[in-house]
Amino acid sequence: MTSGRGGALLVVGDAITDIVARHGTPLVPGTDTAAAIRTLPGGAGANVACWAASWGCRDVRFLGRVGADSAAWHEEALTRAGVRPRLVVDSEAPTGTVICVVDGGDGGGAERTFLTDSGASLRLSVADWSPALLDGVGWLHLSGYLFFATPSRGVAEAALAAARARGVPVSVDPASAGFLAELGVERFLAAVDGVDVLLPSEGELRLLAGVADVGGLAEAAAKLSRQFPVVVVKRGAAGALAAREGEVRAEVPALPAAARDSTGAGDAFTGAFLASRLSDAGLCEALAEGCRAGARAVELVGGRPV
Repeated sequence: MTSGRGGALLVVGDAITDIVARHGTPLVPGTDTAAAIRTLPGGAGANVACWAASWGCRDVRFLGRVGADSAAWHEEALTRAGVRPRLVVDSEAPTGTVICVVDGGDGGGAERTFLTDSGASLRLSVADWSPALLDGVGWLHLSGYLFFATPSRGVAEAALAAARARGVPVSVDPASAGFLAELGVERFLAAVDGVDVLLPSEGELRLLAGVADVGGLAEAAAKLSRQFPVVVVKRGAAGALAAREGEVRAEVPALPAAARDSTGAGDAFTGAFLASRLSDAGLCEALAEGCRAGARAVELVGGRPV
């Protein structure tokens, strides 16, 4: 697999409005819980693009679909982050919104729970795609959320096919264990056949590999790497590992961090990992850069670098 050095990174995925609610005491049903609430630009695909740009990737492009209600706001936020956005404005559906409920109390680990309304993001369709979008591109990254709805799955598959025809490496982040289970593992794996790098979380990995054993992480990664050239497993506070050709080839620890909000930490890892690979970093070095970005991300509120 070529590194794609010298070309742009094109991310196709979701731009979402995040409403982040950090609560310092346990949620109590039926009454009020005090929280610090912020409205921020987010979305897994858009977050990856922003982190890649912040990690030194000089040409990052993003394709996504948003509603007219906040198109200008999202375009400005992406441009300010160093990303070249191509946003399709949907006249019928609003921009997708995610309510991120973050446990900011002692011992909560800044863990987040999402309430997701995908809105316009999963209405991205083949009509919004052109193979010309790959001109000058050295790497294509597809947000896994695209595969969970028929219109956006069509554009993801078209982009993947076009990239493969040009010899452009492709990566996919499976994005959501819950949505994966709903879609079906076999259906997802068929849709992403031909991808060069798969970047699952631990939960997504176990689901995709069919390995439920808590101690079978290496086994699961090795198994999946017989189907995909490289499998990179994001493990949060446990670091990351990578498998290739049926064996775990690299493993790196996480960096210490004072966690405030884990929203977007996996996207930060992915963005830094891809930026590093595009600059010709080795697999272990790219894993370490991903963990460094993830540690920085959890110390911020929201899913984007600042």
